[in-house]
Amino acid sequence: MREQVERGGGDLIEGNALASWVTLPTSDIIDVLDMVENHFGGLDIYIANAGVINLTASHNVTPEDFDRHFAINTRGVFFGVQTIAPLIRDGGNIIVTSSLAATKVLPDHAVYAGSKAAVAAFAKNWALEFKARRIRVNVLSPGPVETEILGKLGVSEAGRPEFEDQMASLIPAGRMGRPEELARAALFLASDAGSFINGIELHADGGMALA
Repeated sequence: MREQVERGGGDLIEGNALASWVTLPTSDIIDVLDMVENHFGGLDIYIANAGVINLTASHNVTPEDFDRHFAINTRGVFFGVQTIAPLIRDGGNIIVTSSLAATKVLPDHAVYAGSKAAVAAFAKNWALEFKARRIRVNVLSPGPVETEILGKLGVSEAGRPEFEDQMASLIPAGRMGRPEELARAALFLASDAGSFINGIELHADGGMALA
């Protein structure tokens, strides 16, 4: 997607859709607002998907590590939605990404799980707060997914197949998820197919929550 947009000189137009790829520091949210308002006039869908994870047993968590998780995973989501909300058109959609870890106890996930559980709680409150504007707010909670974040968990390229096999053994679907499967789940929540769905948490985890 990014390469397609950049080859088009910064914009990608397909059918009735116009996409722009913008990379900015998180501190430049006002610049993002200006770009959206000037370029698109408003937003139909806002997805809060940034996150960080560092698996550490609670007794080894440092204040810096705790603050980093909550700054990115929790504070960033809250104030991102607060800031962007005026640009979301009435009848639009907000999707926030939580995690299976927010509801299923997993080893060394305490801080990460807490930061993601807060996000799910925000979304349920927002579903009511945005009632007058008919903005739907839902939560997408992935299980293990084949992404680059595996490297941040300390999984080397050589050890990746073994790690993925271990994860697959815990998932009723028999494998880890793929990024495009999460994209389709988010698209469903934001589309007319999900027009009567509001304030829910959708687990895209291959059934791992049940295991």
